[in-house]
Formats: sequence, C-alpha cells, structure tokens
Amino acid sequence: MIFPTEPIRSRQNRAVVELAKLTDRKERETTRTFRFDGIKLAAEAIRGGAEIRSIFLRESAAETVIGRMKQETGRDPVACAERVLILEDGVFDRVSEEKSPEGVICVAKYIDKFQKNVTIYNDDDFSTLAEERIVLLESVRDPVNIGAIIRSAAALGIDRLIISEDCADIYHPRTVRASMGTIFRQKIDRTDRLPEVIRQLRAGGRRVFAAALDRGARRLGGFPVARGDCVVIGNEGHGLSDATVEACGNSVYIPMSERAESFNAAVAASLLMWEFSK
Repeated sequence: MIFPTEPIRSRQNRAVVELAKLTDRKERETTRTFRFDGIKLAAEAIRGGAEIRSIFLRESAAETVIGRMKQETGRDPVACAERVLILEDGVFDRVSEEKSPEGVICVAKYIDKFQKNVTIYNDDDFSTLAEERIVLLESVRDPVNIGAIIRSAAALGIDRLIISEDCADIYHPRTVRASMGTIFRQKIDRTDRLPEVIRQLRAGGRRVFAAALDRGARRLGGFPVARGDCVVIGNEGHGLSDATVEACGNSVYIPMSERAESFNAAVAASLLMWEFSK
C-alpha cells in the first residue's frame, strides 16, 4: 500500500507536538478535539460516525492496521479521516498512550451530536424527556470510573447520562479507553447545576433517588422501580452533596456484607443501573 505522506521521524514535527498536547484537558477543550489509541477504538469511532481529523499510523504496522480496520468496519479508514500520517516507530511509541502500541492513534472532534454542556434555561428542560432512561453522576473524579460507567450505561440501555461539571473529563484518554468505544454512541450532558436538573426531572413526574445511606434510604431490590425513575451516583470518597440529596427527595442503598465498607463507584453505578433499567 502506498500512503500519501512520507514517515515523520521527528518528535518536533508540528502534528506530533499537537497530538502530544491532547493529553491536557485545556488543550482538548480549546481545540475541541480528543485522542484515542488502538484499533478497537478507531473502528468504533468510524462505526459511530465520529468526525476524525487525523489518523497516525506506526510505520512498521501501517499496512496491518489498515487491513484490520477494514475488516472491523467494512470501510477504508484512510478515506474516513481528513489526513493520515505515518510515524517512525520510535516517534509513534513515544506519543502512544499504550504500553504495547497496536499502531494507530486517532484525533477526532468532540461528539457534539451526543455530548454537550448544558446551561439550565428554558430550552434545556429535562422535565420533557419522559421516555428516556436517565442516570446522573455528581463529582465522579476518576476517568476510568467515568469510562466504565459509560460502558455499563450503554450495555444496560440507559439513554442519557447527566453529569456534573466537576466530573472527570469524558474525553480523557483513560475515559475513552475504559468506555471501550461506547462513548461514540452514548448521550451525555454536563451541567454545573445538577440539583436544578433533578428538580426539573421531578417536575416532569419522575422519582429521583440519591444513592446514599441515610435514615430514609430504601434497600435496592426491596421496592418496585418504575420506568421513569432515576438514580444519582456520587463521588468515590464523599458521596453526594447535601444539596443534591435534598433535591432528590428519595434515597437508595446497596445492601452489602460487613467485610467491605463500600463499592467502587463504577461497580455501584452498574448495580444501580441494572436494577433501575429492568
């Protein structure tokens, strides 16, 4: 296969420098682009219709990678990106996020058709989303947890995740990797006024449950769950804020043995989503 460019052999190349900068959240938000490594994520991005700006290929693996991506997607990946660049193996390995690089790194635009920042005005009325299964997250800070929750939400048929502004960046490389490509299809809204969103959901007739062990909390699995019910999962160490718990009006806890103090946030979210999606 003949590629459109000669291999890049310097880490000071402008395209390589710009790629490396995308490990920084500020750079991602400024350029509204993000990066992800590996054949599976590249294939999921193509299948999900992501707008791919650049594909970087490891020189010695380029033809193999292109062949595997064609098998995965049924499409020529070279035609799915604005540009394809070949990196000399050493240069590629230095900018890869993987311990054992598969040979492809992609840069894509933010997925605005699925994911957006929300300011609560009249045109952002969550009380109207009567048919959607919704789960909310507050202050979940670990990118891997966010990615795992996105993956579980997609697997369990959750239509929309609504996350607080201070959650980990959904476009962090570790988030994208942990999502296993489901980020390219999952609806996600980010808001700086989560309690107000909760009040809007309740105004639309929904019950919203705070995942919190308080006096009035109900045992997960011990009460019937309606289709419109929502659950809010909080920070890994501190749980939910008082304002969010108060806005919910209901709370739920996961029963567990005395041999552990708590669940990992992503595991807890999966258990709650399983019960609330049935």
